Amino acid sequence: MATRRSPGIPSLLRVLNDRAALELLLHNGPMTRAELAAETSLSKVTASQMVERLEARGLVTVVGSRPGGRGPNATVYSVVPGYAYVVGVDVGPRSVTAAIADLTGSVCGRVRIDTGEGDDPVQVVHRAVFDVVAAADVPPERIRRIVCGTPGLVEPDSGDLGFSWELPSWHHGLRAALTEDLKRPVTFENDVNLAAVAEHRDGAATGVDDFVYVWFSRGLGVGVILNGRLHRGATGGAGEIGYLPVPGGPLPAGSVARRAKGSFQQLVGADIVRNLAREHGFERVNVAKSVRAAVAAGAEGEAFLDELAARMALGVASVSVVLDPGLVVLGGAVGYAGGDVLSARVAEQVTRLAPVRPRVVVGTVSEDPVMRGAMFIGLDAVREEIFDEE
Repeated sequence: MATRRSPGIPSLLRVLNDRAALELLLHNGPMTRAELAAETSLSKVTASQMVERLEARGLVTVVGSRPGGRGPNATVYSVVPGYAYVVGVDVGPRSVTAAIADLTGSVCGRVRIDTGEGDDPVQVVHRAVFDVVAAADVPPERIRRIVCGTPGLVEPDSGDLGFSWELPSWHHGLRAALTEDLKRPVTFENDVNLAAVAEHRDGAATGVDDFVYVWFSRGLGVGVILNGRLHRGATGGAGEIGYLPVPGGPLPAGSVARRAKGSFQQLVGADIVRNLAREHGFERVNVAKSVRAAVAAGAEGEAFLDELAARMALGVASVSVVLDPGLVVLGGAVGYAGGDVLSARVAEQVTRLAPVRPRVVVGTVSEDPVMRGAMFIGLDAVREEIFDEE
């Protein structure tokens, strides 16, 4: 059950109470007017007026009735899912995946597009957005916002791309170009940050407002949530752990803009982990399958998993001694594939390296975490905008 909402003071009464009612319906599902009144501490008359306003705007509708003891059955109201939609776009070096969600957060469609190095980013995103809109059979005018998750830096002030060594064609100024092309707001966010949001809102970090999410995959990254909010840093570079100098890896050198990989990346990036797995007899078609095979192998996989955990722990310990989080969530292809077997080993190694003892767990949003985070961010913005329009 959602936390009880307080009614608005007279100067803000209508907007705050309508917002509270919509939030309750989104969190709790269908409710009667009497239930909304009880949850907001409003009178039944005021709650009825509130529901009538939302119904007049097309935000809620009658979905049935419920026995209420003596007298007629109580009318049950629910949010209209198709009032608005958001599109989340997960941008990778070889493909772009888009998914669409309605106002309640339900995913209505998903498409994947293979991309080449010279493809125009505007055309790629345009195609992905309208392909998924068509696949979901959604009226295009109901799309309110697009959120793109990309590797690399996103400037906090402008919301534009800084740089990404994996996406040479994705450049500064692209946000404005996409907004102009798509005729609706476009938001960029770092992909690992979005995966951290997904774990915070609907995963292993639900209810935890101070934690770090460490992404081990082709690239490496950390999403930092402090006081329930993303910490991006002054330039958007918070969490770029792939550039961290660590023992056992070559020290970074040269211009950051030209350097593809840093020290920690060369110690535990996906290509390195794949080679390590091969040395231990676990060569598979991709790194996730290699790690899962080692976990399934029991005692035969322990040597590989121990070595992998020791390498991963160097980055986790480095972040932990700076932020001292109570919780560390492991994600990315390697983190999700390793499960509890790998996370327990990483936790043990961290305590050997540093005087901190964070709880280390595997993430639970293993399917499209970047996309799910993008849709959470988009829906938050759209739900705010609904009441700004009044």
